[in-house]
Amino acid sequence: MKFSRDQFLEDGYVILRQVIPPQELDDLRQAYEKLVERQRVIWARERGPDDPPGGVWETSAQPRLNLGLLAGQIDAQTVSAVEIWLHENTQGVSSCLLGVDDAAVTEMMLMCNPVRDHETGGHRGWHRDFYPPHTAPLQGYADDILENGPRYVQWNLPLYDDNVLWVVPGSHSRLNTDEENAALNSDARTPVPGAVQTHLAAGDGVAYILPLLHWGSRYNARMRRTVHGGFSEYTTHKDLPYLEHLSTESQESFKRWNGRSTQKFELIEAALRAAVDGDSTAFVAALDRLHPGRGEKGRLLSTIFLSKSAKRIHHLKSPDFDSLPEQERMWATSIHPMTLQWGRPLAGRFSEQEAETLWTRFKFVDDLLQDEEDQWTPGFQGEETRYYFDQVPADLSVEAFLATF
Repeated sequence: MKFSRDQFLEDGYVILRQVIPPQELDDLRQAYEKLVERQRVIWARERGPDDPPGGVWETSAQPRLNLGLLAGQIDAQTVSAVEIWLHENTQGVSSCLLGVDDAAVTEMMLMCNPVRDHETGGHRGWHRDFYPPHTAPLQGYADDILENGPRYVQWNLPLYDDNVLWVVPGSHSRLNTDEENAALNSDARTPVPGAVQTHLAAGDGVAYILPLLHWGSRYNARMRRTVHGGFSEYTTHKDLPYLEHLSTESQESFKRWNGRSTQKFELIEAALRAAVDGDSTAFVAALDRLHPGRGEKGRLLSTIFLSKSAKRIHHLKSPDFDSLPEQERMWATSIHPMTLQWGRPLAGRFSEQEAETLWTRFKFVDDLLQDEEDQWTPGFQGEETRYYFDQVPADLSVEAFLATF
């Protein structure tokens, strides 16, 4: 497919035509619809006592399937829902956009229309797909992208014509402008200055860089089946009971990605253990092996991510874990490889005492990322928090962190 990576890096997104080959579109629609039908049965069975008969299918503003949680539903009839993620038009293009040899499928989902309109209150307004208290300030992302390129590329692949997504070109690598903040504070569910609506025909695709300011403008009952997910260096699809249904080439790809993800997991543990030991040389070596070739800004972003990992491990090893707020418990157990978070599998590698020491080391980073009062910037997920949404403090650096060892 023809596209300009330079333009993608400048705009933060690219629209590609006929990503899904026209001759494969009908079969792919049928495969995903079978998955929807099977998931609807599960949602109906799992509904709460006060829920309507369809459960999530009837209550959600955007019913969403996660193929990573549908392992038992992937078979010979539905395996094309996975195979499309390994196509040259998706995996191959993503490798080029990320500037790597072999991008790994990280997430595979499907976004569906609700059964009734949610035009005003049921959907999210303009946002960036992260919440700084659990990841990093926006400037950390932007600096890393400008210095090293993106770590993740996200996709929308509509199976039917779709113009729901709006984007703000260039917003992935900068803070909000004053004009944008004024518009977002006024009404976060209308087009902001400079916004572009993506008009996608069935089978087209839009690929975009994670921090891009974007908006899903319509959550109504009009038919929508949009394949959604993305690529990074890692995969979270380690358990593959449907492997036998994939092509030989696809099987080898998942095995290769799983092997590489396991190696990265070990390097994350090595970096954290270096911090526990107060070994600055080993810490820097682990950072460089985690993300070879990334510069100063990239190492700083990874260090911020590791500070979040340290906090989650500390929570998970704490005897008071069950008394933490539900949101904190959920984030502590979640797996998000793009930000070096591996939940319980990683926490299980550390003793309670090691977790305490680890958090003591990284608290220096965590404290610098917070103000004394709550912060808020429009266009983000989450609520007010003491963590900075925009700027990385000038006195936070990898060198400053290592100096505390």
